[in-house]
Amino acid sequence: MSEDAQQATEHGTEHDGEHHINYVKVWAWLVILLCVSVAGPFLEIFWVTMVTAFGIACVKAYMVATRFMHISLEPKFVTYMIVTALVFMLLFFAATAPDVMQAEGTLWEKPTWMSPLPE
Repeated sequence: MSEDAQQATEHGTEHDGEHHINYVKVWAWLVILLCVSVAGPFLEIFWVTMVTAFGIACVKAYMVATRFMHISLEPKFVTYMIVTALVFMLLFFAATAPDVMQAEGTLWEKPTWMSPLPE
């Protein structure tokens, strides 16, 4: 019986460090990416700022989902559900954005809250 217990403890110590994620290291990368995304607007180049901001947001979301939420360890159907939800969200945005972002048109009226305040 003691041999079985000893083998179990030896087996348990073999794999302790294999799947360990260094959360401080991930946090440090998230802080670095935050600093880059905050410093981006100081370049004053619109498209560089947008690409940088959205690119970093995607990388940070991926890091949080895989490292902190452990999505990579979940069954495949969870990943498929998340991807499906993201695809539907993007389709909804693509379908509604042209109407919502419209600033002029035949039936478009400027809301009163958008007009500048009188001085």
